[in-house]
Amino acid sequence: MIKHYCTVQSELRKRALRSQTPALTFCLLLLCMCIFGFSDQVWAEAADRDKPIDLEADTVKVDDSKQISTYSGNVILTQGTLEIRADKLIVREDQGGFQHSTSLGNPTTFKQKMEGKNEYMQGSAQRIEYDGRMDKVQLFTKAWVKRGEDIVHGDYIMYDANAEYAEVIGGGSQAATAGSPSGRVRAIIQPKNKKATVEPAPKPEPAKPAANNAKEIPPPTKSMRFSRSLEVSPEPK
Repeated sequence: MIKHYCTVQSELRKRALRSQTPALTFCLLLLCMCIFGFSDQVWAEAADRDKPIDLEADTVKVDDSKQISTYSGNVILTQGTLEIRADKLIVREDQGGFQHSTSLGNPTTFKQKMEGKNEYMQGSAQRIEYDGRMDKVQLFTKAWVKRGEDIVHGDYIMYDANAEYAEVIGGGSQAATAGSPSGRVRAIIQPKNKKATVEPAPKPEPAKPAANNAKEIPPPTKSMRFSRSLEVSPEPK
């Protein structure tokens, strides 16, 4: 009986994670698009949403009275190409059925392949919070978000999907990292269209000599015009 109960509860938690994970990924993707200003529409790997969630942790604690599940110890969540790593992952469901999550680590990271591209959307922070009700994601302390070769660093990165508003704040010298030694906000954005190398035009091939049996063409006179037939105007006197 206890085993059956635990199995049911585990399945319910996985369903909760399954409903939350695509929303979190979508919010993080919109964050990348808002910061880097992508003109082309690119999305996360579409097949990921139909893949099962694989969750590993050293310990799992479930508090049904508060609708909170806590995964601790080298937490690894994968769903297709999506991968989230953390020291601790806390998932909570509010009374309205909205999912909220907090991942903690030194650092906690996420990564997912972009649809139709050999590029990844990824990010890192000491704490990542997602509010399913507000569709809002926040990255705290030594945060960075990267898409392909574009990257932005900040001590705080936030995106509100409902308001379509992003904010990046630096933390000063005390928040210095290898990516941002000054602790200020730093963004590196590659040019969208790199100049293509212009190849030199091919040299024209020399004209082939006429065959010996070909008739010689007489040189044209001064006043010559072409119509349906070749006409030669007489020389003016």
